[in-house]
Amino acid sequence: MVVYIDLIFLANLFIDAVLLMVTAWMRKIRPVWWRLMASAGIGAMYVVMMFVPELSFLFTFLIKLALSVIMLLVAFGFGSMQKYLRTMGAFYMINFVAAGGILGMHYFLQNTGELFNGIWYTASGGMSFELKIAFWFILCAFGGVMLFFRIVQSSKQRTERMSGFLGQVQVWIGQDHIECTGLLDTGNQLHDPLTRTPVMVMEAALWESYLPASWLQKCSEGNADQLVMELGDESFSWQDRVRLVPYRGINRSHSFMLALKPDRVEVVMNGVHFVHHRVLIGLDGGTLSAEGKYRAIIHPDVTAQEGGSADTNQKRDAHLSEHSTESG
Repeated sequence: MVVYIDLIFLANLFIDAVLLMVTAWMRKIRPVWWRLMASAGIGAMYVVMMFVPELSFLFTFLIKLALSVIMLLVAFGFGSMQKYLRTMGAFYMINFVAAGGILGMHYFLQNTGELFNGIWYTASGGMSFELKIAFWFILCAFGGVMLFFRIVQSSKQRTERMSGFLGQVQVWIGQDHIECTGLLDTGNQLHDPLTRTPVMVMEAALWESYLPASWLQKCSEGNADQLVMELGDESFSWQDRVRLVPYRGINRSHSFMLALKPDRVEVVMNGVHFVHHRVLIGLDGGTLSAEGKYRAIIHPDVTAQEGGSADTNQKRDAHLSEHSTESG
């Protein structure tokens, strides 16, 4: 059997470097490139040592653990015990994901004959598995597993970041109300140009039971101005609540959005209850979130009251007014 030590060294240098870079990405650490490569070099040299029979004592659990400790110290430093242990946990988790992914992909691509040819039984009744994975398969599978892992983690992090901006929305018009999940958009500056009333955006499909049948299609086509002109043709109990709000689209073109004037809007976000009476609900004919995580865009003015709920502030002001009257 011919073993190419230089090829094995370079392959493990690449694998260790990628594992350390993914660890740094997960832990939000900016590594120094030469320290990272030095750490990867230590790991690659350790693999090469397995071909030296006199150094077989190095391949024990304690030595392997000590090697990972040294590699992380060289790559990222120590900082604090808590920080270091978290980095080590992330490093081992990524290693296990990579190893499990390569093994799973190997067995996934095997046929039944190859799988059973690698299984044999001992005289005592035990069962063993013979594992043969091609060198280039390991490199290709490793790259694919790490790419997939990073995509999954990025999606998870985006979801976690977004969850802090999600809230439950209730819009009341008379005795009718619509509930959905909304996303707080701090960059939303949409106002009615005449009254400076903030405009929230909701999917028009949420109002399907209350709007005339032809409105949803025309909202999706962007013909909101035509709907206002046709108000007299169809009976609609909320005609006096309909507004037309001009806005500028992403392509800098001007258009109009159909909006409703509700009695009040309630938003519960991060345990705080906000109530707003001066707001318009713009109707969007499309889907605001492709994943369905939210169906409304919350205007930042709706959650701008200090101390949480606007109703709470009004009650507090009324109480102070009554107290001042009694004192007078």
